[in-house]
Amino acid sequence: MGAAMRRIQAGSALSAFGLGFTVPYLYVYVAQVRDLGASTAGIVLAVFALAALVVLPFSGRAIDRRGPVPVLLVAAVLASLGALGMGLSESVPAAVGSAALLGAGTAVMQPALATMIVWCSDPSTRTRSFAMQFFLQNLGLGVGGLIGGQLVDESRPDSFLLLFSIEAAMFLVLAGVVVTVRMPGSPALRSTRPAGSQGGGLRSLLGHKAMVQLCVLGFVLFFACYGQFESGLAAYGTEAAGIQPSTLGIALAANTAVIVVAQFVVLRFVERRRRTRVIAAVGLIWTVAWVIAGYAGLGHGSQAMATAAFISTYALFGLGEAMLSPTVAPLVADLAPESMVGQYNSAFALVKQLALAVGPAVGGPMGASLHGPYIVTFVLFSLGITFLALQLGKQLTPVQDQPSLAAKTSRVVARHQPEKQTAAA
Repeated sequence: MGAAMRRIQAGSALSAFGLGFTVPYLYVYVAQVRDLGASTAGIVLAVFALAALVVLPFSGRAIDRRGPVPVLLVAAVLASLGALGMGLSESVPAAVGSAALLGAGTAVMQPALATMIVWCSDPSTRTRSFAMQFFLQNLGLGVGGLIGGQLVDESRPDSFLLLFSIEAAMFLVLAGVVVTVRMPGSPALRSTRPAGSQGGGLRSLLGHKAMVQLCVLGFVLFFACYGQFESGLAAYGTEAAGIQPSTLGIALAANTAVIVVAQFVVLRFVERRRRTRVIAAVGLIWTVAWVIAGYAGLGHGSQAMATAAFISTYALFGLGEAMLSPTVAPLVADLAPESMVGQYNSAFALVKQLALAVGPAVGGPMGASLHGPYIVTFVLFSLGITFLALQLGKQLTPVQDQPSLAAKTSRVVARHQPEKQTAAA
């Protein structure tokens, strides 16, 4: 890993560490600590998500035209101002405005960072680079949430101001780290830098059948997993399975632990196989996870068995996530034309954000009251992941689906080149 990539990964991890400090406590902070009420807290969370939906359609073209570094710097500063403003918010307008800045800034960071990784990598190293980013971001979120939980005190608003100030500082550290990355000096950029603003645009992206299919697959992936973590699945666990709220924290910890432990073991498996087959396998793993969740809430076992099954569900989701991180994001990058890397990354980030907005709205009420239909629905969605992944495989070239084939070909060419030269001589 080059120096530029190491700095990008470090900045990404630090920003995730800052987010981990505050995101789990945002609802409690607005509703109880600032005493603005549950409805205001709901509005703040909605604005946080909606701000991302508003800015992402425009961020991709800005990344391609200006480069990812300037866009990331602006996003980091906006997010830092939003975090600090949230810590100081004592009124509804202040909290809503801060949430908008924080949501917009953090949303734009993701495609900008992804584009920087693409610029500083090639197809042979990209899989490992995105896996490392996912690993470090989850580690940062987990550690940040753990430390943040020890610092917060609902009776002391100043403790939350400390948390938001640390988050704001982490975003500025990210900006400082990014400024030191010497992007133009990277040899990998010679063939991957954007070729200006010629071509491209939404029409071009929508005309790319493989990318459209990947976006549909991405929506189903995020809707059936991340969109259920803190809403539908949590509601189902507490209502149907009788899970204690504290157990939800253990389940999320199990999810993070599996990702951290399994990421690089899984990476060795994934690198030698077709990406779409790996994604199809994730659909089957998540199908098993939802069946186990069904047993936890609809079975007739003991409470201990139900709790163990529920935690296992989150652990299996973590295994699937570890398999997706080195496959989906690099595939978006490999499908993108040189001049549209930022737009492709932003489009996929927008799809993810839409799934995260729709997922809780659909899954929350179902998980709380329609227990049987809820499980059946997401078993079918998980099987749909497998079907869509196999269909996507038909649209990809062999190298797009399995980049290791290109590495094997280049090694064969290199091995036989001297013999050809000798024969010619």
